[in-house]
Amino acid sequence: MASIACIPSVPAPGDATGLRARARGALLGLAVGDALGAPAENMKPSEIRARWGRITGYVTDNPSGTDDTEYAIFSGLLLARHGSALTPAHVEAAWHEWIADRDEGPFRGAGFSERGTLENLRRGLAAPISAQHRHAWSDGLAMRAAPFGVFAAGRPAEAARLVAIDGSVSHDGEGIYGGQAVAAGVAAA
Repeated sequence: MASIACIPSVPAPGDATGLRARARGALLGLAVGDALGAPAENMKPSEIRARWGRITGYVTDNPSGTDDTEYAIFSGLLLARHGSALTPAHVEAAWHEWIADRDEGPFRGAGFSERGTLENLRRGLAAPISAQHRHAWSDGLAMRAAPFGVFAAGRPAEAARLVAIDGSVSHDGEGIYGGQAVAAGVAAA
């Protein structure tokens, strides 16, 4: 985090309406991009071209996002509830309340890093031990990092700090660094 802390803070724009429009654009862009890309996830470009040719819109009749959008919403809910006072205990409690302790509900999907975290939480492991699984390096935190950048607009170091707190439950090392890069980038944009 030392390198991110060296990025000078950019003052948030004075126009709250403009900031809200940018925040809305970032989060809607995340969800729409996820829905556009979901059918082609894990496919090579040659496989995508062979199946659909040049893609200019949705390729399914009922486009929807993936766990990437769901977990970005999860992060946004955490920030709405706790803001800059977010702690690993808050994040862990939310994982239990909204995901791990439910058989069904709004957060049904999970990437492989989230599945490892869920297994550990269900076994009673707490953060940061809950993040000790084979996929703690993955991009799962980066996929849910945009809300931290939106929340801390103009303050990339704060966005990086908050996303690292969120990630301490599910990720380690490169997984957290990737999330910090995305959150700081969104905050600086």
